Amino acid sequence: KSIRARLKGKEGRLRGNLMGKRVDFSARTVITGDPNISVDEVGVPRSIAQNLTFPELVTPFNIDLLQKLVENGPSTHPGAKYVIRDTGERIDLKHISGMTGGLRLHYGWKVERHLNDGDIVIFNRQPSLHKMSMMGHKVRVMPYSTFRLNLSVTTPYNADFDGDEMNMHVPQSVETKAEISEICMVPKQIVSPQSNKPVMGIVQDTLCAIRKFTKRDCFLSKDLVMNILMWVSDWDGRLPIPCILKPIPLWTGKQILSMIIPKGINSDNLRHSTHPDTERSDISPGDTKVLIEDGELLCGIVCKKTVGTSQQGLVHVIMQEL
Repeated sequence: KSIRARLKGKEGRLRGNLMGKRVDFSARTVITGDPNISVDEVGVPRSIAQNLTFPELVTPFNIDLLQKLVENGPSTHPGAKYVIRDTGERIDLKHISGMTGGLRLHYGWKVERHLNDGDIVIFNRQPSLHKMSMMGHKVRVMPYSTFRLNLSVTTPYNADFDGDEMNMHVPQSVETKAEISEICMVPKQIVSPQSNKPVMGIVQDTLCAIRKFTKRDCFLSKDLVMNILMWVSDWDGRLPIPCILKPIPLWTGKQILSMIIPKGINSDNLRHSTHPDTERSDISPGDTKVLIEDGELLCGIVCKKTVGTSQQGLVHVIMQEL
């Protein structure tokens, strides 16, 4: 074999041996899109959550919870697989669970517990071409056998759902968890330092919907408005005054979108598009320039140029302001 052949390619020294090592505490399976999970979450199959563990130190604050996990054992989620005594002795709970009396925990021991909702992990799709190919996510344990991913985060991973597989790595210390949550988490990677513009934006169904939603002929009844706002985590429960009062109260799409744009966002130079020639000109004549004042969308149809991955789009402006 020539030196060149040993170095280059997928099976070569760099990609095959240096970047492609075997590691513990990792999982790999097919990915599926899920619009109902947050952009910084990853849906983890229960079978994987029961197999991968995190070593939790027993303290006065968590001893009762960890005792319950130890009693659940390795086959019930949430549970635990191993207990490590302060002497370093390792106890496999396969042989302990079910015994009368069980195992009493002591401060300073470690419990290798299952993955639970809210745990921090690193998620990766190969080839890892830039730093956004490995990002921190929060676990959400779900049924079935695929990783679930929010659609907006597929762009930096260059992922699609035609059979792609991705890797998950579980940190094994609180220091590593802290480092991931302070440096690697998805919300901290929205704007790429490489091009100084967002690498994530709104895509697919949501993108089509937001354009139709912000046209002048879009009106929503109260039950629909309530259903939509139930998805807004920090909504205070109050509705704006409807733009039409009779015969029934109706709100515009622009009013509802204004409720999720943070207060203090002002912009009169957001990127926006023009109407295509095929569209009826009487629906929203001249309503193309997007104008936002104190978090309220005053005019304009929001489209890919506004909420996509464009520089000085809405995603970019909110990221800079907040």
